[in-house]
Amino acid sequence: MLKIEDLHAEIDGKPILKGLTLSVNAGEVHAIMGPNGAGKSTLGYVLGGRPGYEVTEGSVTFDGQDLLELEPHERAAAGVFLGFQYPVEIPGVSNVQFLRESLNAQRAGRGEKPLSGAEFLKLARSQADALGLDQEMLKRPVNVGFSGGEKKRNEMVQMGIIDPKFAILDETDSGLDIDALRIVGDGINRIMRQPTKAVLLITHYQRLLDYVKPDFVHVLADGRITRSGGAELAHQLEREGYAEIAA
Repeated sequence: MLKIEDLHAEIDGKPILKGLTLSVNAGEVHAIMGPNGAGKSTLGYVLGGRPGYEVTEGSVTFDGQDLLELEPHERAAAGVFLGFQYPVEIPGVSNVQFLRESLNAQRAGRGEKPLSGAEFLKLARSQADALGLDQEMLKRPVNVGFSGGEKKRNEMVQMGIIDPKFAILDETDSGLDIDALRIVGDGINRIMRQPTKAVLLITHYQRLLDYVKPDFVHVLADGRITRSGGAELAHQLEREGYAEIAA
């Protein structure tokens, strides 16, 4: 589904990714772990198409398409979803309005018919219920006044509604208490643990991986993947830290 080859990227002239190579197949969950400044969030931003992140070498293909040639909205319509470490607030725009416009824009990009208001509300309410998000919060401006945990649950509701093919989740576990972590983990499994989908989890810690079991764990250090393994590698990192293993 996703093939990254010798990817180099920089921001403001500073190299961040320095030859990263990774392949992700449909049906797989991959976890990216590593110390601060290793390039984990940069990888997510480059895949999502965030402005300011310049790819200087390498290639990224998604379902056979050159991902780097697509605009961010085209990547979204193709099935790529980027979850942020710090979801942004959008004052004046209700969750319902934001999500309906987002979904129908993607459906239009794929040549599908838009959902009616009634169809969309039914879908939105079912996703909110599944993630324990008060339906009243769907009417509020996007993330405005939300706690950290509410923002992450709201983002999982967004993912459930958009129903992407490939989800990049950047430190989704940050700011979550134990209960919220379990709910979010269950949401990721319910929405994305399917043979036709794949997940790239970017995280510092093992705790989310107790709920979303990765098929592969990769250590990212100094802009490249230095080690890969199974779920047991995350436990080793938790015990021993990154210093020796990332070298």
